[in-house]
Amino acid sequence: MSTITAVADAVASSLNAASDSFSQPVVAVRHYQPSFDLAQLETLRVSVVPKSVEITNATRHHAFLDCTVDIGIQKKLAPGSESQSPDEEIDGLLALGEEIADHLRAKRLADFPGTEAVWLTMAHEPVVEPDHLDQHRQFTSVLSVTYRVRK
Repeated sequence: MSTITAVADAVASSLNAASDSFSQPVVAVRHYQPSFDLAQLETLRVSVVPKSVEITNATRHHAFLDCTVDIGIQKKLAPGSESQSPDEEIDGLLALGEEIADHLRAKRLADFPGTEAVWLTMAHEPVVEPDHLDQHRQFTSVLSVTYRVRK
């Protein structure tokens, strides 16, 4: 198994192990191309996608692999109602994104095989994808998390 795939699997495992601690139920699944039709997005989807690997020299015999994975949070918004506006639903999904970020930030991946994967950086972009909202009433947000592995 490649290092980036092992990192993505360990991130998905970490999120699934902590699912009960999030404000909404999370089932994280590793995908290479998370493409869903709108009917499939009636249920919240959390996808972990291998994104990139940057390799730098650590020592004469070892390298650092900075492995970045994207965590996509996607859900079709409910039809507008008097009880909950789309903004309230988006607020809840953004809060979930922040909970996921808080869960991963500055922690090592417990289920990473072999050497350790150390948290390095995180970015949240797009926070909300406006084209998906406009065209499909679909919430899409992406967290990019980078872990450093010594190999």
